[in-house]
Amino acid sequence: MTDPDAFVVDGSTLACDDVVRVASGDVPVAVAPEAMKAVHLAWETACAASSTRPVYGRTTGVGANRDAVVGSGTAEHDLRLLRSHAAGVGDLLEPAVVRAAMLIRLNQLAAAGSGIHPRFVSALESALRTGAVPTVHDGGSIGTGDLATLAEIGLALTGHVPWARGAVRAVALEPGDALAFMSSNAVTLARAVLATDELSRLLASAHTVTALSYCALAGSPEAFAEQVHARRPHPGSVRAAARMRELLWHEGDLSPGRRIQDPFGLRAFPQVHGPALDAVDRLRATCEIEVNAAAENPLIDVAGGGVFHHGLFSTAYVALALDQVRAAVHHAAELSAARLGDLMEPEFTGLAPFLAAGPEGSSGLMILEYLTHDALGRLRHSAGPVTVGTSVISRGVEDHASFTPHAARSTAASAESYRTVLACELVAAVRVLRLTGTAPRGRLLAARFADLDATLPDVREDHRVGDDVHAASVAIDRWGRTPQPGVSP
Repeated sequence: MTDPDAFVVDGSTLACDDVVRVASGDVPVAVAPEAMKAVHLAWETACAASSTRPVYGRTTGVGANRDAVVGSGTAEHDLRLLRSHAAGVGDLLEPAVVRAAMLIRLNQLAAAGSGIHPRFVSALESALRTGAVPTVHDGGSIGTGDLATLAEIGLALTGHVPWARGAVRAVALEPGDALAFMSSNAVTLARAVLATDELSRLLASAHTVTALSYCALAGSPEAFAEQVHARRPHPGSVRAAARMRELLWHEGDLSPGRRIQDPFGLRAFPQVHGPALDAVDRLRATCEIEVNAAAENPLIDVAGGGVFHHGLFSTAYVALALDQVRAAVHHAAELSAARLGDLMEPEFTGLAPFLAAGPEGSSGLMILEYLTHDALGRLRHSAGPVTVGTSVISRGVEDHASFTPHAARSTAASAESYRTVLACELVAAVRVLRLTGTAPRGRLLAARFADLDATLPDVREDHRVGDDVHAASVAIDRWGRTPQPGVSP
């Protein structure tokens, strides 16, 4: 009987939020009965087709060995494929990434285009349900299928390598199962989905960080006015400006600032932050198409009884979306660094340089700029496009690669760096508000500031600021996980 609390996989409705939730390991998983029936029909179709015509990876070798005929009726070829492709090179993947990859692969198999034997699907379902996690190394993927990493998962499921945690009863290989299981980019997609979620949360929290800097710097609300953004209504910038109005709204006004116009860090926030919001939305939509795709090569078509050899393994869409989001987040982080510079400047705050509160010559929060620009330098390095190169391998047969796995790794690194940049800005903004005895007037922002005031260390003499930055990072995470109310003003 299916666990009533289990997340049900059906091959077509998996969302990025579902992947994030299951990756934590607290959610059991079950395959919908209708999907299992479809998987069985696809297996029968694959068996029938391979008895009458060559089918790549079932009756032939793979790569440049595509014309080599292999023995039929046994699974020896499949075991050789798994063993030869499970390179076992690189760092070990985190359990959350492996579990996310297993869920994505299970959902793709439930889409019933691979022709894999149903018992393989049941074994993967069992691993997710019981919390078993295989040992998986990160090396070997170039954007045309995570062959090396998925081969390791396949060997664990078939009992040929030990598990990192837990285990399931070994499943027997059937002819065609090896390629049917490996023919996916599930590991790359897992990392992309988890990075998308983290960046989405950071970008959402950045509105609060910026609004607190706005209050600390006595900003002008005119840059966020509806009248302004109606004239160039890009979705992301309109949303960013509306969120700022919501956070700053106080009893019918937006509390005008003292300058005729602000530095770019405040004034251009919607225009720079908006593209990052749009890029993350586009990346999420791209990932959700991919995690629900029957993209195995060859594709088994149950309806027509046919087999199609194709190029759905290419992940150019994902690679380009990842490259775009990193570039956009880099711009957003640069603006945060600019606001930090303004917060350190007496001309903008009326306070001592670097917000020092001790004897003459105290350094205050000077080191935050070093931390920020170190993180910004790392982010700039991560933001470089990885999809402008390619490779020609397997004796010239496989002559294009998107390097999407590299883009996904870089995107995860970008999220970590962006978090540091935002945390440094937040520490400085709170220091200004505390030193000036100013509290935000907007109801929503005042609640966020009260939360910070209770949890962020208030040490004004020179001290190690690492604890402050860590506490700010925790608050940023907490805000990012909190559903945002509707934008009203």
